[in-house]
Amino acid sequence: MVYLQVLVNGLTLGALYACLAVGFSLVWGVLNVINMLHGSMIILGGYLTYFAWLHWQVHPLVALLPVSALLFALGWALQAGMVNRLVQRPVLTTLTLTFGLDLILYNAMNVLFDATPRRVTLDLGTLVLGDVVIAWDRVVAFALALALTALLYGVMRSSRAGRAIVAVRMDRDAAALMGIRINRIYAATFAIGAGLAGACGALMAMVFPVTTNLSGLLLGKAFVVCVIGGLGTVPGALVGGMALGLIESLSGHWFGPQNAVLIGFVLMLGLLMTRPTGLLGRRGYE
Repeated sequence: MVYLQVLVNGLTLGALYACLAVGFSLVWGVLNVINMLHGSMIILGGYLTYFAWLHWQVHPLVALLPVSALLFALGWALQAGMVNRLVQRPVLTTLTLTFGLDLILYNAMNVLFDATPRRVTLDLGTLVLGDVVIAWDRVVAFALALALTALLYGVMRSSRAGRAIVAVRMDRDAAALMGIRINRIYAATFAIGAGLAGACGALMAMVFPVTTNLSGLLLGKAFVVCVIGGLGTVPGALVGGMALGLIESLSGHWFGPQNAVLIGFVLMLGLLMTRPTGLLGRRGYE
């Protein structure tokens, strides 16, 4: 029965990984911008949630929406004011820009908050199902991470803005000829990615201690999820996140938790060499 507990732990972790990577994957797939700022945005969302809970006793589930909205506005401003000026340049140019912005945000958070790990402690108790035991805060984070991923999928499939984003992703020039305002779609896409990063940070602050030292690791996991699942699709991020969560959980059980992250990155390298489109990706988006 220990494997059932390992699988449940892996699925819980995988839902958070999917939520972590879906905004990153969307920005990369639509704008062809590798947003190096994504990991620090997640940490910023976690910090804002923690301090709102610590100083004003705002429940993290209540803080999730305003934190996400704040990151959405930050993402829109950065895209419209800076990234949009360089979005037609080679990908290395925008990568350098977002890397510089990441350094600024990372150091600003270290100055303002320092790097001490912080976590919202809710003490909701545990859910016991036979031999499987899981903390309720993880159950809530799991459900909300899946709900946010499903909400983005629904928006992309059924809303006018979502269909416009998909059209720009498939053929930017044809979308412009159809009257779609490309710059606005770019800003909206980047803002959605930032808003999801903020929401993911709020959920992570309920489950794990958050610190600026994790920003690079979270960015690396977003890369791994995109490579496993495929770039620019919500189902790809979900499949990639779940796969990475299960792989890390099983690897931690078999080889020790200190080797779980390493095995995930080795898997990413193997997939890059054998199937660069990922499990659900399409050729041309790798």
